[in-house]
Amino acid sequence: MQRRTLMKAVVTAVALTALQATTAVAENPVLKIGFVGVTSGPAAAWGISNQRSMETRAAWINETGGYTIGGTTYDIEIVSFDDQKDPKRAIAGMEKMAQEGIHYVVGPNVDDGAAAVRPVAESNGIMYFPYAFPKSLYQAPASNAVLGMVANYQSGPAIYKYLMENEGVKTVAFIAANESDPLSQRDGGVAAAKALGLEVVSANVTYQVDTTDFTPVLTPIMRTQPDLLVLSGVSPANAPQLIRSARELGFQGMISTETAQDAGVLAEGAGDLANGFISVGGASTPELASPMMNEFVERYTKMFGEYNDESNTKVYALEYILETLKANPAALTDVAAFQKTMDTFEAPNPYMNGDAKLRYVGMSSFGQKRQVAVPLVVNVYRDGAFETLFVAEVD
Repeated sequence: MQRRTLMKAVVTAVALTALQATTAVAENPVLKIGFVGVTSGPAAAWGISNQRSMETRAAWINETGGYTIGGTTYDIEIVSFDDQKDPKRAIAGMEKMAQEGIHYVVGPNVDDGAAAVRPVAESNGIMYFPYAFPKSLYQAPASNAVLGMVANYQSGPAIYKYLMENEGVKTVAFIAANESDPLSQRDGGVAAAKALGLEVVSANVTYQVDTTDFTPVLTPIMRTQPDLLVLSGVSPANAPQLIRSARELGFQGMISTETAQDAGVLAEGAGDLANGFISVGGASTPELASPMMNEFVERYTKMFGEYNDESNTKVYALEYILETLKANPAALTDVAAFQKTMDTFEAPNPYMNGDAKLRYVGMSSFGQKRQVAVPLVVNVYRDGAFETLFVAEVD
């Protein structure tokens, strides 16, 4: 009898503890932040990195009590939508965010999608942080988009100049998928290369994104014998195929891109043939990474079983949104207040050592502050991992 009473008491205590824990968690109102981007198909790595970064950071915030804005502490919920790199689905995703009353969205990941959702965002009071490069998204009269990374027309010249000065590169060839994003990046790269004094020996070769044999595509370029082959706007899935084909054709020059890549995909698809491949990396290095960045990497890896270097950049968008809302709580429901705050906003950068700041930039490129300030980290791939080639800053 005593044992039964004791067991009943234990069960009751456990139930009360669970109820109290549930009540404690439920006490915080929920702040929803959206993500609309590509998490399937050849470019999936770009969006998956976004979504996982946001989910890792949100779980961390919620685990440690929530995020306080204007005296109210919120739990953060990430609402995600896979646009499959389709502008029509990106529009549907942004409409879903509007229907749920979400005012802050990360993505889309590509130019077409970012341009397509602009009317929906502007008419529904949504600020969005795309990873797309058309300047028209960030220049007046546009006002609701904030570039979440370093653009190709900012990173490309830095890479070309570095290779000219350190590797003696004098000639360059470009190849791009026959889609608007890569073609636009190719055109920007060609202009930047010419402005630096490089000789562009090939810039008209394109391929379809579902190409599996790149040998016939690359053969005309190989005849020009460039010092540098630029894979403009290349997706993580296509990059190793292009690299492998170029090397198997005997190309011994340098290969680079202004898009972020996945070391695991390169290792699997190209192996040692990818050694020396140059790409834009995540916005951190072992030297730059703060203890908080290191903990973010650990938490991300624990949640998903792997880590993508690009998440060193993708971690920033959510942080910028939340810190700006903290600076002006009126922006929770009023994006005009958010936009006004951007002009003078500054907060400590928790992911970098030293006195680095979170701030909005972009005056040089867009005439208004519509870009997050993150370091430009350029990587070189070697033996299954990325190594830092150089670090720079852009406005």
